[in-house]
Amino acid sequence: MNTPQPSNDKGTPKTDLIVEAALDLKAEALVALDMRGVSAFADTFLITSGRSSRHVRSIAESIIQTLRKAGQEPLGVEGLSEGRWVLIDANEAVVHIFEPDTREEFALERLWSDAPLIDISAHQQAAPGWSAVSSTP
Repeated sequence: MNTPQPSNDKGTPKTDLIVEAALDLKAEALVALDMRGVSAFADTFLITSGRSSRHVRSIAESIIQTLRKAGQEPLGVEGLSEGRWVLIDANEAVVHIFEPDTREEFALERLWSDAPLIDISAHQQAAPGWSAVSSTP
């Protein structure tokens, strides 16, 4: 299976806000993809998992509230009521929050394997208990 390759990109302030909001709610296996070279509709994809539909919804609500407090209202939110896969369109950043089985089924990391990983390691170290997808090939 192809996996995204690491890049030296550290992300944007919006990426940082989203990562911190997700990790505050113990999001799992968080990855950030630099989509600028592979997609015209987003600069960044953030993909993460929650342990249950309730956890997925809580992570999504945390991200939405964090963006709103920063004056960056999401353009759209899909799937919040079901909680299996929530998509948050935050303009140049698109956030995907999955239940584990749904994430495996859609395999976005494999689909977008040409997109380099954004280095979010500083957030990893700041969040005890954080669980990540490896950023090494």
